[in-house]
Amino acid sequence: MSHPIQILVKKEEVTLEGICQFYINEWKLDTLSDLYETLTITQAVTFINTRRKVDWLTEMMDAKISTSAMDGDMDQKERGVIMREFRSGSSRVLITTDLLARGIDVQQVSLVISYDLLTDRENYIHRMGRGGHFGHKGVTFYNTSIEEMPLKVADLI
Repeated sequence: MSHPIQILVKKEEVTLEGICQFYINEWKLDTLSDLYETLTITQAVTFINTRRKVDWLTEMMDAKISTSAMDGDMDQKERGVIMREFRSGSSRVLITTDLLARGIDVQQVSLVISYDLLTDRENYIHRMGRGGHFGHKGVTFYNTSIEEMPLKVADLI
């Protein structure tokens, strides 16, 4: 770069606009199943903290909807095939570890779920930011209060 410019934003100034965030305390698997049955979702990414849990959730969800799964144990060729399928829309739901938190740009992603919570703020921001690309709003609060998911979440979307 000839004349680079560095822009610094204080962490406490980062905010979220245009992305609804909710949490649930109980019945995560049932709630996830209900969300996929209730909402019209173009494509969704569900983040899980461990590879083993990716396999478990994929098995649980595959009985209800078609899912793809990706984690760090897969070789690059296998991950490439899964990403091509997801980008083309032949797979609607991708379940993955944070392997993709910073590197997935799929315009049709309309729902991002952190099935497991993180303690690392930056990874959380990257996870949630997956829904904020390609002209969609998506900047994340560091110090935000997230409400419990309402029963009629479909009315908000």
